[in-house]
Amino acid sequence: MKKKLIGTARGILKADIIFKNAKVVDVLTASIYEADVAVVDGLIAGVGEYTKADKIIDLKGKYICPAFINSHCHVESSMAMPSVYCVEELSWGVTTLITDPHEIANVSGVEGVSYMLENTKNMPINYYVQVPSCVPATPFEHSGSTLDILSIAEIAQMNGVLGMGEMMNVPAVLSADGDVLAKLDWFRNKPIDGHAPQLTGNDLQGYVIAGINTDHEATTWKEAKEKLRSGMYVLVRQGSASQNLKAIMEGVIAEDIDTTNMAFCTDDKHLADIRKEGTIRYCVVKSIEMGMKPLKAIQMATINAARIYGLKHLGSITAGKQADFIVCDDITKFENIAVYYKGQKMERIVANRPSWNIVINGSVNIKDVTKSDLELAKKEKYPIIKMIPHQIITDKEELSYDDAMAGLEKGDICKIAVLERHHATGYVGVGLLKGYGLKNGAIATTVAHDSHNMIVVGTNDEDMLLAINELKNVQGGYTIAQNGKIIDTLPLNIAGLMSDLPAEKLINRLDDLTAKAHEIGVSKDVDPFITLSFMALPVIPKIRITDMGVFDVESFSFIK
Repeated sequence: MKKKLIGTARGILKADIIFKNAKVVDVLTASIYEADVAVVDGLIAGVGEYTKADKIIDLKGKYICPAFINSHCHVESSMAMPSVYCVEELSWGVTTLITDPHEIANVSGVEGVSYMLENTKNMPINYYVQVPSCVPATPFEHSGSTLDILSIAEIAQMNGVLGMGEMMNVPAVLSADGDVLAKLDWFRNKPIDGHAPQLTGNDLQGYVIAGINTDHEATTWKEAKEKLRSGMYVLVRQGSASQNLKAIMEGVIAEDIDTTNMAFCTDDKHLADIRKEGTIRYCVVKSIEMGMKPLKAIQMATINAARIYGLKHLGSITAGKQADFIVCDDITKFENIAVYYKGQKMERIVANRPSWNIVINGSVNIKDVTKSDLELAKKEKYPIIKMIPHQIITDKEELSYDDAMAGLEKGDICKIAVLERHHATGYVGVGLLKGYGLKNGAIATTVAHDSHNMIVVGTNDEDMLLAINELKNVQGGYTIAQNGKIIDTLPLNIAGLMSDLPAEKLINRLDDLTAKAHEIGVSKDVDPFITLSFMALPVIPKIRITDMGVFDVESFSFIK
């Protein structure tokens, strides 16, 4: 193989394909130059002047740019099975995914991770996994599965595993917990993702010295800059619920900083949003529109991510790299692109059929729920979970009993509950939510980060109970109830997290449910389902709710 590559690179042997007359987007020198690109067996053999090939494609001055890398994503959050998700990413120029399957791991453990890899086998994409580090994320909730060090070691041996996924248990890292340090030590010298929202000062230094490399939770430029200065790689996140690109990139552009240690990611993004605008392509285009130099934005989407994750065979148009690239007329918009994976144009890609050889069905095992389970305990003051538009972080308020009841009556506040759905334990946490906007009815989902219990928000107990029982009957999904009737339901038949519907049908159903949720009052500043799902994640400030109660993330304790 090497002999053939050398001969082709020198122009002596024939290439499989030559892409002639290209404008090569060189992310190594941040420049553009004219050349031909010779491809052999899916690899770039050389960039220069070439004439001998089995096939010649004349690009006639079009740009040839390295394909994009999504540096951190949870495929499950798209609601699509993995192979369907991959097709959508490919269509917008992403040929490499760094995924953390901790959503399905929380439901189905090792088997769930195996499913994600199995369903993407033979797909024309570089599908990499970071081993979930925190399943469950904390001891303050009940998940369907637990990944101990032995389970982590088992996953680490699977093909496609790069390193360890986001370490969410910040207090355990800072207290040098033995189990957490053992996990970190298992992946020493490999990429270890972080999850450190609003961590600063000496605590940030302690988190970094533990061996954690990346963070995607920065929501401001100030936070991102401190993390960069600490030596972390900052993954700038632009998803459906968490949209941090503008705040961070405004600072980057204003201060004209070196972005070598920065890349783009989505974390969690709906399939419908991906279909409309792409993922990493959207980050590149928006950054350029904000004033970033195009080649600098492209570096963040390509070579930077490749270097962060040690993917030496990806990220640039140079000899020896995998022939993954985008051909287009304009590198500021990336519209009407042609995407190549290992030198082959991606056309009419078909998603793999679902694999049912593991336990991913029958995942909603909930104890019978009555009205009394949804009652708020009467007390002098109530903590209020206050949503922040376009963010998944929350604020904390406190109201007296009278003011809380008045808020519920007026519709300014909704009741929210999380029900354990894996082992029928009967655990139910009940609290109050502000900023969601629902005026009449209930909305429920089995997508509730990260333990993925059932979460329901409503204006009355009757509709909340109806929504709960609907998801129990369909074994997971999204549902909307109003005035004693189910308005609409989207079953998510894969672990209560994903659907096996084709992309077009799934997108239409997601759009329908989102529109109906907004019609019954959910704020336009809130994604009715994705944002709601994060209200149960007890590792993001300031206040959350789990199946065990209302949780103060800053003190890492339940609120009595």
